[in-house]
Amino acid sequence: MDFWTNLTFRGSIKEIIDIMIVSYVIYKLIMLLRGTRAIQLLKGILVVVAAWALSFVFHLNTLQWLMNQMFTYGVMALIIIFQPELRRALEQLGRGKLFSRTNSDVDQDVNRRIGEIVKTVNNLSRRKIGALIVFERETGLNDYIESGIPLGSQISSELLINIFIPNTPLHDGAVIIRQGLIMAAGCYLPLSENPFISKELGTRHRAGIGMSEVSDAISVIVSEETGQISLAINGQIVRDIKEESMISKLYEELTMKNQTKEKNTFWKWKGGSNG
Repeated sequence: MDFWTNLTFRGSIKEIIDIMIVSYVIYKLIMLLRGTRAIQLLKGILVVVAAWALSFVFHLNTLQWLMNQMFTYGVMALIIIFQPELRRALEQLGRGKLFSRTNSDVDQDVNRRIGEIVKTVNNLSRRKIGALIVFERETGLNDYIESGIPLGSQISSELLINIFIPNTPLHDGAVIIRQGLIMAAGCYLPLSENPFISKELGTRHRAGIGMSEVSDAISVIVSEETGQISLAINGQIVRDIKEESMISKLYEELTMKNQTKEKNTFWKWKGGSNG
């Protein structure tokens, strides 16, 4: 009896591993197709499969025959339709990249986001146009996103610059970014109540600091009086931060490489002065 129990247990483990492998392969294939035209074709295929299942369940013989004919010749059609994606998948498999989740994809996405933000704040800084940009991280900012105008747009410096142009409907308030999307503009943020903040700092800076006090968000602030760029994290602010230091710190924070560090290490890096 123990032998059969052991055999059944081993069989269950094999089935679980089998299901996990297949699930992972399907997930990676979906990720590979995401953002391409093939994902729309895949949705169409799912509709056809659903129609075939319904014809089988309800014994719709004519529809079932039609679906069977489609499946008979569909494999060859799929190879032709998905030829670019299949070639891409085989190339990545040959390079060992299909099933390995390296940091390169994450790094490229973060670098692109940071690049667009740097272009934005540099442009606004030269023109002394005020701006407040907030990066959402682990702490959800839905309450603050709902206080603004929803956008759901890809990050681009051109769009961000237009948002903060004076006398436009969205220039007041903050822009909140979640991953690679501008979630909303014109958002209202909580003001910091820290009595030790410099009296020189206005509402925009206090809002940026306040946001970093109540969450783990990162605030990038451009002063409309001086054009200085500031960075607020964990309730602390570095004013007039240099571009290299801002890029380095944003990359470090957005890739979550410093999760095990103490919060006070914020002051160990160079690039600005205490506000």
